[in-house]
Amino acid sequence: MYRKTVLDNGLRVLTAEMPHTRSVSMFVSVGAGSRYEPDELAGLSHFLEHLPFKGTRNWPTALAISEAVEGVGGIMNAATDREMTSFWCKVASVHADRALPVIFDLILNPLMDPAEMEKEREVILDELRMTNDYPAQVCDLLIDRALWPDQAMGRDVGGTAESVTAISLDDVSRYMDRQYRPNNTVIGIAGAVSHDDAVRFVADATDDWMPGDTLTWQPVSAPSGDAPAILLDNRVTEDTSICMGLPGFALNDPDRYAATVLNGLLGDGMSSRLFQNLRENLGITYDCHSSLSSYRDCGALVVSCGTEPSRAAEAVAATRRELEGLLTAPPQTEVHKAREYIKGRLLMRMEDSRAVASWLASQELLMEEITTPDETAASIDAVTPDDALRAAERLVDTNAFRLSIVGPHEDAADFEAALAG
Repeated sequence: MYRKTVLDNGLRVLTAEMPHTRSVSMFVSVGAGSRYEPDELAGLSHFLEHLPFKGTRNWPTALAISEAVEGVGGIMNAATDREMTSFWCKVASVHADRALPVIFDLILNPLMDPAEMEKEREVILDELRMTNDYPAQVCDLLIDRALWPDQAMGRDVGGTAESVTAISLDDVSRYMDRQYRPNNTVIGIAGAVSHDDAVRFVADATDDWMPGDTLTWQPVSAPSGDAPAILLDNRVTEDTSICMGLPGFALNDPDRYAATVLNGLLGDGMSSRLFQNLRENLGITYDCHSSLSSYRDCGALVVSCGTEPSRAAEAVAATRRELEGLLTAPPQTEVHKAREYIKGRLLMRMEDSRAVASWLASQELLMEEITTPDETAASIDAVTPDDALRAAERLVDTNAFRLSIVGPHEDAADFEAALAG
């Protein structure tokens, strides 16, 4: 159960009372992400996410901010994605009145000190360099670029070294002034707190926050006919990282629950087809899994694994076979197993007040409606083998396969043959 109140400035406050818990979590979602950025300022949303933690009006140093929350045993962080930037904290309920104001100060009163910005620029550049040191993470970035070439959806959310170096304090300030508006923000609060108390607290803290016009996000465009199906990063590694992807479903697609069940039986968990066939039967990989991602107007199904370089093409061929195998209606027993796995993981996750707060805020911001965990579980329960097959028939287009490879491979010839079947 949840309750929703829209304040006069357009700020949406959603709460879920969890009186059995001893914590309170706040999750603030802002409509700011890489899909709102021009190419030359790629990474702007992520850069902005970092800067409030360097100091605010009431907590003027990074240490003061950390101590305000960690000093009472709480945790706090932030994250940036393509369509949303989130700030969150979780504290024992007895300390909520001390910790929660820090989140508002991050959003409403950051100092934006130029010297601190330059320090943080180096931190972000180091973060980008660090990502490049992990082949699996590079492979994840490459499959996005293969699926959505030459557009915001296919870019690294963190930007590039060149774009991050070019971002100025004025760029950050203008962007924050445009996007960080109450009518572009949702606050989810869950735990041992009442709705009325939460709304009163939020209203008092944001009374002077004024609404405004915000930027629009960049829609997805179809890849051109000459866009490469395979992106290869040749480097000396002991293991080859592989991602195989297909365009998926948007957040509000009617087949999204069927696709979730389909992904469950394909590659979510150790009893899934991918894990059993690629690891247990063929012994190709230590780990192999699939994942679904959904956005406002697009999505993706991606299979990820790592393998010994000499068996990389074999792993690609085996992955393709598993994906094509989805085009046969699955047995009822397998669908039932996938449904129970997904429902169980969902309902267990909802025991955490932070997960509940995130659930509320993210759905409201991106979809402007809330599907409760129980409603979601019921929709998962309703998926039949025919529904799963219908979703597979929409997803598995052999002409749409995209592949990213990171490892000691000089050319893509073997992978092209494996991908072609």
